[in-house]
Amino acid sequence: MASGRPKPTRAERTFMFRFLASIVLPLMNLLGKYKVEGGEHLPGRGAVVVSPNHYSEIDPLVIGVAIWKLGRTPRYLAKASLFKVPILGWLLRRSDQIPVDRHAPRSGGDPLQAANQLVEKQLLVVVYPEGTLTRDPDLWPMRGKSGAVRLALEADVPLIPVAHWGTQQIMARYGKKISFFPRKKVSVLFGPPVDLSKYRGKELNAAALNKATDEVMEAIAKLLGELRGEEPPKKRWDPAKMGQSETGRFEERK
Repeated sequence: MASGRPKPTRAERTFMFRFLASIVLPLMNLLGKYKVEGGEHLPGRGAVVVSPNHYSEIDPLVIGVAIWKLGRTPRYLAKASLFKVPILGWLLRRSDQIPVDRHAPRSGGDPLQAANQLVEKQLLVVVYPEGTLTRDPDLWPMRGKSGAVRLALEADVPLIPVAHWGTQQIMARYGKKISFFPRKKVSVLFGPPVDLSKYRGKELNAAALNKATDEVMEAIAKLLGELRGEEPPKKRWDPAKMGQSETGRFEERK
């Protein structure tokens, strides 16, 4: 943790999280060497939404390691079905992860309401704006969804974009195997909060949410471009326009 950063509250770094970290961190450190930059942009305490790019199933652990190294504790939006899995479901509940039912109606059971409860406790919530692994063949961020922006605006908290590169060397997109040796170099770059001031306090209609989400995806793509030393595509990949489903393995749906 950087010198001078406020320490996380007891409610944030619970015993369960410390227990999980004692198991996960040694394994993740065996898999990769992590270079974390831009940590000054992540508040040392208080409610915040963090929005990363997503192209590997192991991404949440990589982002979790980076956030933990900066002194914060990540919570995630997780599929509601995972909470029914023995042992795993218990761990998810005890660590205050947030169940999301993608098929639930927005009225009377919006999963983002559960996320707001954690934000009210001044915690950090990771929300992947793409909603799934990117369909872009070159692993650039694709078209985003409005969940992260909606949460940040409704809760009136900062939204921090972050990009990482190198995770695909540990576990390829849709891969089932983890590469242990040699250790892979993984770079993580946090950016300044996305300026959502022009949307705050106004009606969150579809047009406004889509525009704000585009700005978030642009910020993430720019960070990833810095890590890759490349210029991001001017137009983001849109599965709908490419005739792809947004669930499942898109290679099988070409």
